[in-house]
Amino acid sequence: MKIRISCDGKYEAQKLSSLLFIKDSNETYIKAILNIVENEVVVALKDKSAHSVLLKNETHVEIFADFIQSVIDNEHKILSTEIFGEDIEIVKG
Repeated sequence: MKIRISCDGKYEAQKLSSLLFIKDSNETYIKAILNIVENEVVVALKDKSAHSVLLKNETHVEIFADFIQSVIDNEHKILSTEIFGEDIEIVKG
């Protein structure tokens, strides 16, 4: 399964990509979604830190939250992420 979401700029897309997936260990780093406020998603990572990512709008936040929930629940794994400017493509399986 694959989605493509828009972030609020290239920096936010790069940040989300780095928070989602560690290519070297093939590991998903996000443990939970802590909060959603308008176009902002606050995520908890496995190292117990929390980070905020700004997406383009609330629609992209909903799409991302729905998509990532099965990964958080250990039903799927992130297979890859790819950045296209301010967009990020996420593949899970």
